[in-house]
Amino acid sequence: MEIIDVINRNAIDLQLQVTHKQAALEALTELLWRDGAIRSREEFLADVMLREAEGKTGIGGAIAIPHGKSDSVVRTCIAIGRVDRGIEWETLDGNPVKLIILFAVDNQHRDHLHVKLMAKVAGALADEAVCEALLQAATPQDVLDIFESNA
Repeated sequence: MEIIDVINRNAIDLQLQVTHKQAALEALTELLWRDGAIRSREEFLADVMLREAEGKTGIGGAIAIPHGKSDSVVRTCIAIGRVDRGIEWETLDGNPVKLIILFAVDNQHRDHLHVKLMAKVAGALADEAVCEALLQAATPQDVLDIFESNA
């Protein structure tokens, strides 16, 4: 499975109007819920926040990759959001986050698929050009194209 196969095209918002981490996670959770990718906003968000409490998901370079492994996930997918002004987040480099790549993982797939997806996304994000392109993407299709060309 490739990254492009699990990005939820209906859960990409490059103009999130939020000013803090909780609001960003709520907004992306709402997109997943509206698309039917999760059964319960509350349950999924609680699972994401449990994971957030375990350690930093801000990988640096203005990017965070939070994730929720949850029974409320109908289908494993990725939501992507971006803010214009960085928001506070626990990050490896101590800097604010602008791009949030939220993994929604069905508990049935929590081990094998989750690890593979995280590795593929981390591999793509290891390329500074990919990160910069994602931070500058104008449309959701641009985001999809970036990941497709760097698969």
